Amino acid sequence: MSNDEKKKVLFVMGIDHNLVRLLNEETNLNKENMMIMQRYHPVISHPFDDLMRDIIIAVYQENVEEIVVVYTNDDQQNTQDILNKLVETKELTDKIQTLDYLFKNTKPEFPKSKVSEWLQGGKTLTEEVQKTVNMIQHHPLLPSDIKVKELFIEQENEKLSEMVKETIEYY
Repeated sequence: MSNDEKKKVLFVMGIDHNLVRLLNEETNLNKENMMIMQRYHPVISHPFDDLMRDIIIAVYQENVEEIVVVYTNDDQQNTQDILNKLVETKELTDKIQTLDYLFKNTKPEFPKSKVSEWLQGGKTLTEEVQKTVNMIQHHPLLPSDIKVKELFIEQENEKLSEMVKETIEYY
């Protein structure tokens, strides 16, 4: 992550408010140069989905120079807990079976073959975040000089780890 106090940085992250506090404490950025875009998971499912549109608008409207996709080790567990609750809810069982049938038999409208796969996203959140970073880096509507990084935060000890990986084009 950049230590340039004047650089505008967009953080795409989960809803955990503790992460905002931690980023404020750990980065060398003025608060007015930090933009926080929060959603349940910081994952782009398609190069032209709503999150990607919001990122593009922020880059041009706010002159963002760097984008950091932030995720934690708690995010994946939270998703699994929610999926378990959905499956255990009796009134949703019939609806889930119907949707599973539709997901399996009406492709390409549904991107997965089961509701649980669609809700969970990819195999791991790390994999999905890497795909997201790659999509942002290679998006045709973003300037090529925008820096895009992945930041992992261990919730237990609030340790930040900037991930630097070679990426593969996914779309």
